[in-house]
Amino acid sequence: MINGSNNAFIVPAIALATVVLFYFLLLKKTNNPVALKRVTRFILALAFVLNFLWEMVQMPLFKNMSLNWKTTLFCAGASIVDCIMILLLYFGFGLMYKDSLWFRRPVFLRVVLLVIVGGLGAVLAEKKNLYLGNWAYTSCMPLVPVIDVGLSPLLQFMILPAIIYHVASDMVGSIVNDIRI
Repeated sequence: MINGSNNAFIVPAIALATVVLFYFLLLKKTNNPVALKRVTRFILALAFVLNFLWEMVQMPLFKNMSLNWKTTLFCAGASIVDCIMILLLYFGFGLMYKDSLWFRRPVFLRVVLLVIVGGLGAVLAEKKNLYLGNWAYTSCMPLVPVIDVGLSPLLQFMILPAIIYHVASDMVGSIVNDIRI
């Protein structure tokens, strides 16, 4: 469980500032800011729900985590940080591809790049938080050889972003047809 260190908030704060910057850059370039705002809200809501469920399911794989209000709130907070990372990926890829709806055209290489970047982000976050003692794994957590991070949090950021963007693509169809930048 979290050790209460202020260091746990530095990287998410930087990521949040970057998300805000990227959002306004995309907003400035899009021809349909209302649709971009709706897509962003949908992705944010879906990302929170799916990440919160994932956090709750993987809770037994972390030391000092049991089903109570304190750890449920911790998982909710972790889910908010996960949402920041989902938006960072969304806006970052949108700027890179010069298309805020890049996820509507799931080209194989884009999906592979998303999985790789998400996985690298998860590895860096896990390594940092394990080193700082913000959390620790139980013996039940399967570890990825060589990099010694938990398989569950790694898969979370290799799989969930692609699922979230795919569902968003299916769900927001008519409101985003002309949102290209």
